[in-house]
Amino acid sequence: MDQRLAMLKEITDIHGVPGHERAVSAYIEEQMKAYCQVDRDNLGSIICKKTGTAEEPRVMLAGHMDEIGFMVKLVTKEGFIKFQPLGGWWDQVLLAQRVIVKTHKGDLPGIIGSKPPHILPAEERKKIVTKDDMFIDIGAGSKEEAEEFGVRPGDPVVPFSPFQTMANEKLLMAKAWDDRIGCALFMDVIRELDTEDHPNQVFGVGTVQEEVGLRGATTSVECVKPHVGLALEVSIAGDMPGISEDKAPDKLGKGPSIILYDGSMIPNVKLRDLAISTAKDEDIPIQFTLMPGGGTDAGRIHTYSRGVPSLVIGVPTRYIHSHTGILHRDDYDSTVRLIKALIKRLDADTIASLVR
Repeated sequence: MDQRLAMLKEITDIHGVPGHERAVSAYIEEQMKAYCQVDRDNLGSIICKKTGTAEEPRVMLAGHMDEIGFMVKLVTKEGFIKFQPLGGWWDQVLLAQRVIVKTHKGDLPGIIGSKPPHILPAEERKKIVTKDDMFIDIGAGSKEEAEEFGVRPGDPVVPFSPFQTMANEKLLMAKAWDDRIGCALFMDVIRELDTEDHPNQVFGVGTVQEEVGLRGATTSVECVKPHVGLALEVSIAGDMPGISEDKAPDKLGKGPSIILYDGSMIPNVKLRDLAISTAKDEDIPIQFTLMPGGGTDAGRIHTYSRGVPSLVIGVPTRYIHSHTGILHRDDYDSTVRLIKALIKRLDADTIASLVR
């Protein structure tokens, strides 16, 4: 396993639901402290500052550290956990999935359960089981036993889905691609810029609580005060049965995706065009998509102060917002190349021209 692949495994295997990203930020700091200055804002977002040949402009690369997960809401008298989703979960992907309940006494394995279909009336079997009717079984026989195990309301619950390469070794399967891939991207870009000139200051920011309202971007952008912003994300790969190209055109292995529209932002047109021309000059294949059903950290970055030219660049990923996603190594490597090449073009004059 090469160094980059090892990093992708390590960063996705870390547990970090919204509000509980500390282990992720500690990993990023350990990996990046030799390459840049590391700081944090008061909400917990980590800020990795890499100075080039000029103090300005400031380029913000944002990838959010949190993954979707759950929080313990209460423990029933029988010892089962009722849970609060953290981030957007589709009910159909939850049942029978394994989870880890993180308590002050240690990690507990569990499984998401509900009433078995064998005992349900025929009409009820046809209905979708909702999150409200689900619970987490940790093997406790009572509320008191669950408490002895260490379970308390507010404990985070994370999907259990270790990193794995597939039969096609370029396809990588893991939890938390959304959005540890964004964190990995700015880490690799900063590492590569360590031996190369760039006419700006680059801030790789691992934001917190994106999945519950873009909260980390709201505070960290105040610390960075960027002149331009790039949100580094997943995009929705639609290369699977039942999805038409007009709904999700991105495909694994066909390059990074330029996100033309999402629920929180329309990108700066000149910055978008600069990314497209940069990809062409560097012979990097790119794709285009829209994500009207979701927002990104760029939704907060682009409205900071008088406005910040911003763009979202995504790595196509299947099955986001579930226990396990799949992406293509070539797309990741190409995205690193694209971001690095784009940063080298973002000097003061170029960034000024984006808003003229």
